[in-house]
Amino acid sequence: MWPAALTRLLRRRIIYIILVLLALVYIFGNLFDRKGAFSVLHYDEYKAQRTRPLLWQQQLLPPEEHLNRTRDPDQRCRNSVQGRNLLVDEHGFVCKRDQMLVNGCCNVELPGISYYSCRSCNVTSHCCAIYEHCISCCLHPNKQSLLEQVLQASDTQKYIYASVVDHFELCLVKCRTNSHSVEHENKYRNEDAKYCYGTTEAHESQREVAPSGA
Repeated sequence: MWPAALTRLLRRRIIYIILVLLALVYIFGNLFDRKGAFSVLHYDEYKAQRTRPLLWQQQLLPPEEHLNRTRDPDQRCRNSVQGRNLLVDEHGFVCKRDQMLVNGCCNVELPGISYYSCRSCNVTSHCCAIYEHCISCCLHPNKQSLLEQVLQASDTQKYIYASVVDHFELCLVKCRTNSHSVEHENKYRNEDAKYCYGTTEAHESQREVAPSGA
């Protein structure tokens, strides 16, 4: 008889102990959370901090200066890599894939090479139909102030922008299709200009493309 009573008593005490522990976890969790101990776990409160200044394109170089650079055997250029037909190098030149030198730079001696090209871009929305034009236009030194606004305004992507080293890397990331250039996550706001380097937010153009009966 007494073993059964003891078992019931132990069960009750275990339940009480579990309830007390849960209550303590809840209380201490709220206490630490208010003080910010756990706030770093909250994505909405995440603040990315740059460890060093971002390097910007400072000036427009004359064509002969670029020509001298591409002739330099030690000169190496980063470029957009992924384009099937067009590529853009880190100096802002847009060229066809077969016009790219082995060092990764566009061959500026060939005709038809564009420099800081905004050819397919809308100057109002800062969005472009061609990815390489977006990067090239974004690299122009006069876009620095606009891009500084982007860095300040984009809370959701600061953790990405904090990792970029210079102007070229920032434009590569910014011009990739993202939430700023799509509506309802899967529909482009503008099929003809879906690569954006400006501060346009998704909700701003959703009002423009949403059906009138919506």
